[in-house]
Amino acid sequence: QVQLVESGGGLVQAGGSLRLSCAASGRTFSAYHMGWFRQAPGKEREFVAAISRSGTGTAYADSVKGRVTISRDNTKNTLALQMNSLKPEDTAVYYCAAVLRFDAPPVLTSEYDYRVWGQGTQVTVSS
Repeated sequence: QVQLVESGGGLVQAGGSLRLSCAASGRTFSAYHMGWFRQAPGKEREFVAAISRSGTGTAYADSVKGRVTISRDNTKNTLALQMNSLKPEDTAVYYCAAVLRFDAPPVLTSEYDYRVWGQGTQVTVSS
């Protein structure tokens, strides 16, 4: 199965932007459903965005809709999350996740659907 490594986190002022990347090992990346989740201190992990295997289908949490774009490059085995107009409440550890399923809807938004997780990357937004 794939292994996932996130990068691109950091400290940014409110209103700023960050682009997170997730590099996947393996030759079957295009077969995986992919998603981004985040976990803030003292809170449960929550869904941020997800993308279909082909990249044509996406879904977003209401809290980030219009500010975040998920994308994937199946030729480079990478997943990205472009985040704009960041808010202090976006502060969290961000995780990319993957699952290999052929009997699932195009986009998966529940963390319980995913089987492979990266180590996470910290995003801190200062006010």
